[in-house]
Amino acid sequence: MPLPLVSIVIPSYKPGHFEQTLKTAIGQTYPRIEILVSDNCPTEEIRDICARYPQVTYQRNTALRDKNVLGAFFSGKGELIKPLFDDDLLHPFCVERMVATMNQEASVQLVFSASQVINIDNERVAPRRPYEVNGSMSGRDLHRSLLLGERNIVGEFSTIMFRRERLWEIGPLRLFHYGQQDCTFGLADVAAYINLAGNDNVFYIDEELSYFRKDKRHESYSNYRHNPDVIRCLSDSIDLLLESYDAGVVTGEEVLSLCARVEGIPAELNEVFPLINVSQQRYRDYLARIGAAASI
Repeated sequence: MPLPLVSIVIPSYKPGHFEQTLKTAIGQTYPRIEILVSDNCPTEEIRDICARYPQVTYQRNTALRDKNVLGAFFSGKGELIKPLFDDDLLHPFCVERMVATMNQEASVQLVFSASQVINIDNERVAPRRPYEVNGSMSGRDLHRSLLLGERNIVGEFSTIMFRRERLWEIGPLRLFHYGQQDCTFGLADVAAYINLAGNDNVFYIDEELSYFRKDKRHESYSNYRHNPDVIRCLSDSIDLLLESYDAGVVTGEEVLSLCARVEGIPAELNEVFPLINVSQQRYRDYLARIGAAASI
């Protein structure tokens, strides 16, 4: 059986660590790879770096943020798509290991692995290992874990590989949506994983195959008091839960069990970010509806 073509797609904006990132894509042991860079950096630094590597396909993209990510994902021509963000790194065996897993079982739509957080000096900061053995799970089980487990067990886009055919079935207008909820500026990755897994299977590889860079200088970005995108993540977490209840993925009891988490969001945020209050009120309305249904 011929080896499938893998598209390593790199939506890029920050040039600081980009060449290191690119070299880890070029240095993969797997032989059938195309490397696509979608660049919306305001300078020409990323273009100039790519020009030094003839094996790289470069495209200038004026689209920002989510549209640049989608442009990169949908540019891949391979059967399998491997995202890599512009300051993350891949282990040399990453693609080889992931392809071997995808080839074993056609029902596996999404693969992810253990990973490591690194700092700006490439020093290892914190391992991320949600499980201690290799194994598969249903898309439904992944969906439930992402919503009920209070953390994203998959991690960032650089930790995954998925099938191009499934991506195109979903389409660019729905990848970051679930039900009626648009997660584009909040939990876009969670919505994408739910959609890519669908009703098929997911496989976890218990090997450290990617490295997510965390820059302490940007820690304020993760502070909900200063970054509205973090607020959108909080709001999305509530609304995704309710959309999943409507879809029959989570139960009324599970919705009720998260009451303390939903109501525990600091009240002062409602004054600054009304979006949170909208989601909280929607949750309260659902609780009333679930309670009414239970009493019938």
